[in-house]
Amino acid sequence: MTAEPARDPRPLFARSLDQTDQQVAAVCPDELGNPTPCADYDVRALLGHVVAVLHKLARVGAGADVRGAPDVVDGIGDDGWADAVTRARGEVERVWADDRMLERMVTLPWATLPGRDVLDAYAHEFTVHSWDLAHATDRLADLDPDLAAQALEAFPRFAPPEARSEQGSFAPVVPVPDDADAYTRLAAYLGRRP
Repeated sequence: MTAEPARDPRPLFARSLDQTDQQVAAVCPDELGNPTPCADYDVRALLGHVVAVLHKLARVGAGADVRGAPDVVDGIGDDGWADAVTRARGEVERVWADDRMLERMVTLPWATLPGRDVLDAYAHEFTVHSWDLAHATDRLADLDPDLAAQALEAFPRFAPPEARSEQGSFAPVVPVPDDADAYTRLAAYLGRRP
């Protein structure tokens, strides 16, 4: 009996980034100060976080140490966010195009994982941040529910409820009705208050 080949996370990662790109491109300059469900981030800071995470993914994929790298990039003009995300995404996709990257162990500030697990985790992070942007700019109808369903399935591995605190990256789970849509359940699972 042969083992099933490991899943390549890059198609899901690309879909999640496509959705994030769509949300970023839709942001108007007068929405940059809107609050988001991410504690301490308005839309501008969240966009800066998205760019920073993409830069970190490219650097860590190239073997660089990203400890101490900024969590938020600033200094980008009000109308420059979509271009900044596109450039950073291109850098990530170039670095991670090599299939060997999926098996290589990658050290992040929070864990050392095979590259395939790193991209899987970040696909789900970008799904959440696209919801954050959509929530902050009233564009929730533009989101792909399948991405939320996959993130809901994956997040217990990366952010188990028992490892949460009000001071951590993810707050304790927030209760929502059983019939809530996938994005509402995902946001609530991560401690956001949809």
